[in-house]
Amino acid sequence: MPQYPNRQFIDFEQPIKTLYEEIEKLKNTAEKSKIDMSDSIQKLEAAIIHKRKEITEQLTPWQRVQLSRHPDRPYTHKYIEKIFTNFVELHGDRNVKDDKAMVGGFAQLDGETVMVVGQQKGINTRMRQLRNFGMANPEGYRKALRLMKLAEKFNKPVITFIDTPGAYPGLEAEERGQGEAIARNIYEMIRLKVPVIVVIIGEGASGGALGIGVGDKTLMMENTWYTVISPESCSSILWRSWDKKEIAAEQLRLTATDMKGFGLIDEIVPEPLGGAHWDYNEAAALLKNHLKKSLEEIKPFGAEERINRRIDKYGKMGFWEEAVLQ
Repeated sequence: MPQYPNRQFIDFEQPIKTLYEEIEKLKNTAEKSKIDMSDSIQKLEAAIIHKRKEITEQLTPWQRVQLSRHPDRPYTHKYIEKIFTNFVELHGDRNVKDDKAMVGGFAQLDGETVMVVGQQKGINTRMRQLRNFGMANPEGYRKALRLMKLAEKFNKPVITFIDTPGAYPGLEAEERGQGEAIARNIYEMIRLKVPVIVVIIGEGASGGALGIGVGDKTLMMENTWYTVISPESCSSILWRSWDKKEIAAEQLRLTATDMKGFGLIDEIVPEPLGGAHWDYNEAAALLKNHLKKSLEEIKPFGAEERINRRIDKYGKMGFWEEAVLQ
């Protein structure tokens, strides 16, 4: 992980930034005066750990949304690097082009070959533009489906990483069948004969998430969100302004705890103190343990039973009432 001053801080992390600045001042003083400042520096480092813990325990839904978008947060490629070995990226949907917002390929999870598919936002301005900020076009979802079908052909489990503010809403995406591509993926993922594990590692917005979000097990990182619309867009629709985004985040019930309570996800994956951006290795290790556990739970079922369990699982989701007409 980058050390201060390269680290970026969001608004409620400012107290941590202040402590880092004090450490930098002490280090500069120690270098110039040749005075041992190690005790003071250690106390400040302990204070940073304490502050990270304090912040983690008091997060609001909107702050979790902010953490899910943290510029230092690990994206799909980082988890692939830290969790898997021998990753071989595969490209293109064999129809239009290779969508850089959607990445995927074969990899090994402790020696077992799996197919990994996920959205990638990009780690800097140039890469974010190249990857369209993680907003896939129809060809991205068709590439994802091609890779999942390839995994099915060779009887390999599928693992998907969701991190998108939504499917790309541009005119050209609609012209090429954005809605159909997402709907097709949902339909086909229900019917995949191999184990499928879905992980929400950042933003899980609307159909953009659902396009690779149907599986036997759905895991959700602790500081992520999953809902039909972003808080900002919800606020702009209901109140004609983004100013109510914090209220919208609370009312949408979009956190991992909420999703678990609604039965829409299966497990919550804990993150390092303060969020996954503080320690990539720890975040990846925690997720890896849950992935391996989930795979072991799914494997004993046959293909037909897995499909029926998926249909039953998604068929029971949601709350509704039936009106009796008199």
